[in-house]
This record gives sequence, structure tokens and C-alpha cells, in this order.
Amino acid sequence: MTITSFLDLKNNREKSLETLTTELQKQAAPKFVEDDRIWYPDVDKAGNGYAVIRFLPAPKGEEVPFVRIWSHSFQGKTGSWYIENSLTTLGKPDPVSEHNSVLWNSGLDSDKEVARKQKRKLTYISNVLVMKDIAHPENEGKVFLFRYGKKIFDKLNNLMIPQFPDEPPINPFDFWAGVPLRLKICTVEGYRNYDQSEFVKPPSPLTENDEELEKIWNQEYSLQEFLSGKNFKTYDDLKARLDRVLGTTGKRVTSAVVDDAPPFDVDETDDEHQKTVSLFQKLVNQ
Repeated sequence: MTITSFLDLKNNREKSLETLTTELQKQAAPKFVEDDRIWYPDVDKAGNGYAVIRFLPAPKGEEVPFVRIWSHSFQGKTGSWYIENSLTTLGKPDPVSEHNSVLWNSGLDSDKEVARKQKRKLTYISNVLVMKDIAHPENEGKVFLFRYGKKIFDKLNNLMIPQFPDEPPINPFDFWAGVPLRLKICTVEGYRNYDQSEFVKPPSPLTENDEELEKIWNQEYSLQEFLSGKNFKTYDDLKARLDRVLGTTGKRVTSAVVDDAPPFDVDETDDEHQKTVSLFQKLVNQ
């Protein structure tokens, strides 16, 4: 309510506190924007799920059938959340990465622990055709965007770049010689686990009808759209947000390190990962 007099201020102290608490909770809660183009495999009450999908080739006008996005998602000491795409996705300096690098190099174990909690998260996005969806059969036969992590990307990578010479490379994004992925989901320690997921060999056409394949191809969504500048805030805006979440203020950290330090980032260094992605892209385009 709007306070118009000192007497109102005195008599409505409890209600004012309730209003303030509600507003603070709104500010602290993470905000998610739903995108009905993105398909999420669902799980049952036991935390298990099953679906079959087929990865699709690059959409019209684009060269690669996936994009990778770095992001940060953590709650600061103020209780507010920092949920933002990282500018390192675009090869630019990012305030959280710089802040984490300073923490990691401070020599304090407590700082390293904070940096670990604030580390970058890697996500890939591809177009897929949902072939089987136990939880939501109405999705079957439809084209969606699919977000996935490093574990599933590694399965794709191992398929295209086999570890042993007697395993022929397979392009899982190919309409005519690709393979479907059986997504087998279990919940391990409160988190979804995809370790048991597997590609179904041998390779086969998605359908023998080229007209149907072209129809599916025309339904695909742009992937490069996710790398558009509109999906990334400026360095200064991100720095201001980070300061609010951490309850700090300060000048930009001068650091030659753009990416988070490898010890609390992904399993491999960014250089090694980029080499893998580059080779992966070349194989896709063969």
C-alpha cells in the first residue's frame, strides 16, 4: 500500500515488512523464460526417463549442426542469483571469469571453493527429431531444439572420431547415414545422469523419402541465433549485475586470463576442447 501520512507509516509497519519481504524474494529468485521450441526429456516419480531422438543436420543457411554456449548460474551472498550467458562464448572477456581467475590465484582454499561454485557451465544446442517420448507421446515426430551437456557431446564426438581403428566414423547428424540416440535417464545424487544413453547402430536413413526429409529440414530452427548479440549483455552490465549479486563494488579486474582456470572448469582445457570441436565441425561438413 502507499503510505501517505506518518500515522499510516506507524500503523502499517508489519504489512510494510511483508511487502518488502515479498519484493526481496522476487529479486532473489532466478527468472527463466520458457521456449516452447526446446524439448526436455521428462522423468517419472523415481527419476527415470526414456526417449529416442535423432540429431538433425545444420539448418538452412548454417554450416554446423550445433552451437556451444558458456554460462554462469550461482547464488551470491546477498541471496540474489546470477544467471547469465558468458561473453567467453563469443571469445570476449567476461567479468565472472576474470573474478574467478583472481579467486583461484589468491592461494586461499576458501577462494578456490567459491570459484568452483561460480564456474562456467557448458551447454550445446542442436535440432532433433523426437522419435519416441514415453512421458509425452504428443511430441513424437516433431522437430525441437535440444539442450545437452558435455557428456552427450562426448558420445557424439566418440561416434564421429572413434577411439579404435576398427570402428568406422559415423555422422549422427546425417539424414541418410545417421543413428538415433536412446536417452536413458536416471537420477544420481539428485542430478540427472545420461551415462547409460547409447546410439543405435548400424547407420540408416531417417526415412527413404527425400521429400519427407526436406520437409523435416525446413522445420529446423536457427542455431546461430543463440550466438546473436541480443542474447549477451555487455561487459559493464554483467559487471554491475555481478557486483549486486556479490554485494561488492569495484573496478574491472585487469587480468590476461579470459577463461576460468582449468582446474575448476570442464574436464579438459578450453584449447583442447576447441581442437575437438574444430575437428568435429570438419567431419560434419565432409
